[in-house]
Amino acid sequence: MNRLLGLPASRGSALGRARVRLPHVQDIGEKRVAANAVEHELERLHRATDAARQEMRELRTRLQGALPAEVGEFLELHAMLLDDPELLTALDELVRSKRYSASHALRIQRDRLAQVFEGMEDAYLKSRMDDLDHVIGRIQSFLHKRTTTMKGLAGEILVCENVAPSELAQLQSQGVVGIVSSAGSVLSHSAILARSLHMPLVVAANAVLQKVSDGDVLILDGGSGEIVVDPGPDDLRQYRLRQRELAREQRELGRLRAKPTRTLDGAEITLLANAESHDDVAQAHALGARGLGLYRTEFLFMQRNQLPDEEEQFHVYRDTVLGMSGRPVTIRTLDLGADKADRTGLVLSSEENPALGLRGVRLSLARPKVSDTQLRAILRASGYGPLRILIPMLTTREEIMAVRRRLSRLTAILRNDGHEVAENIPVGAMIEVPAAAIALETFIDQVDFLSIGTNDLVQYLLAADRNNDAVAELYSPLHPAVLWLLRQVIETAQRHDTPVAVCGEMAGDARMTALLLALGLTEFSLHPATLLEVRRAIREVDLGALRQQAPQLLAARDRRGIERWITTTAGS
Repeated sequence: MNRLLGLPASRGSALGRARVRLPHVQDIGEKRVAANAVEHELERLHRATDAARQEMRELRTRLQGALPAEVGEFLELHAMLLDDPELLTALDELVRSKRYSASHALRIQRDRLAQVFEGMEDAYLKSRMDDLDHVIGRIQSFLHKRTTTMKGLAGEILVCENVAPSELAQLQSQGVVGIVSSAGSVLSHSAILARSLHMPLVVAANAVLQKVSDGDVLILDGGSGEIVVDPGPDDLRQYRLRQRELAREQRELGRLRAKPTRTLDGAEITLLANAESHDDVAQAHALGARGLGLYRTEFLFMQRNQLPDEEEQFHVYRDTVLGMSGRPVTIRTLDLGADKADRTGLVLSSEENPALGLRGVRLSLARPKVSDTQLRAILRASGYGPLRILIPMLTTREEIMAVRRRLSRLTAILRNDGHEVAENIPVGAMIEVPAAAIALETFIDQVDFLSIGTNDLVQYLLAADRNNDAVAELYSPLHPAVLWLLRQVIETAQRHDTPVAVCGEMAGDARMTALLLALGLTEFSLHPATLLEVRRAIREVDLGALRQQAPQLLAARDRRGIERWITTTAGS
């Protein structure tokens, strides 16, 4: 019996036989086709590309509703790569002019692009090579009539180097009960999706591919990161006990659907839901969310070749407001840019550093017609129930003032045209740029509420791309600078009597709940799938006692010190 340890990425336990998938290395030698076979080879290439494109469409449709927005953006990026005319034209040219086989043309083009990516200084752009490899691998699989899925996986635990987000739903539908990878990050797109699908996942288990063989029986604990190889009687007994505990935990969580979100000492905490689909809205309503703290509008733009018009957007926003039955709905204006690209040409395709480029409110202000269309639709929807407008990627006072002027002008026009627009529509700012957090005092008088987007805030503050395995250890919300900045934003908001929520991954992680409460947070915005776990965590703490321990938390000098505070607090 061996015990291996990785990083816990998605809670839950699994018992099953190991299915080992070794890293796939494409070794495709040079091969040319006869002149009279070129058209046939091009047809093979096009059929394989079409098959990969259709597979991606089907996957996106199947996951709609249960899919975290960031993973949806990941899949959309892959779909866009499959439609990239530069990639497709270059492949056709290699087959036509050089008479390369389709497989070799793919390899040549992949290597050309790899050289370009390797020469880039920006870590974000370098990480996009992984996306390209995944897309080319899909086309290669269809060319060689290899399926991208593994058969006969029911009741098995996949052991691999890494797992792509686009694979997870397929693996779960085939009966995979857990996944352990030798690489990966607990904050990657794959980990986020695994948590939404309740798939046990352990990442960064360095020696797992060397120490686990096909057919080995494994116990996987996604809560602790432990992998037991060839478990003994005591291990099996502990596993069964853990399963009963998890089942009891799920039953207890179910009972919290109608319970108040209140601490032991009677403090009311607000739980809002993040959403991007009708299914999310329905789930948020059923679980007792106090409203929607973040409704993402990007999905309306990212799955099409033409921009949505005002009427289409209005009906979506109106139905969302109606779906929450009088509970407030916070609609975030268009947050495209960086890895959130669209197919309409709205987002620049040639930015050298898109993560720091024309995105969020910057893009909206640069595309006034597109922005006006969306704002008109949102304003019209305000006539059907309480609605708030959230501005993403805000950096300066001038940006929020420009948006307010636009809203004022459009409101007057709509009312003059006979549309009903609510009298007071709160306008809020997403705090995800460190400069906005530090200089909050300079524009807080211009906003009605705040929402802290911890995913980007942590990434920008620590200069670490959370999807880059090479710097995965650096990306952590448990950095003293992150906690200091969160505390500063919350205290500034409290001084100005401005509501503030956290809407990033931290809000939905029940292990972070006590930490956020200690920092002064009283409003969370999270994916509906994690709402009950966070509600339970809130109901188990004494807020007064917790706030008294905040100085010790803020005095921690490193990640380990913060983790010790969390462990001590959770156990007290």
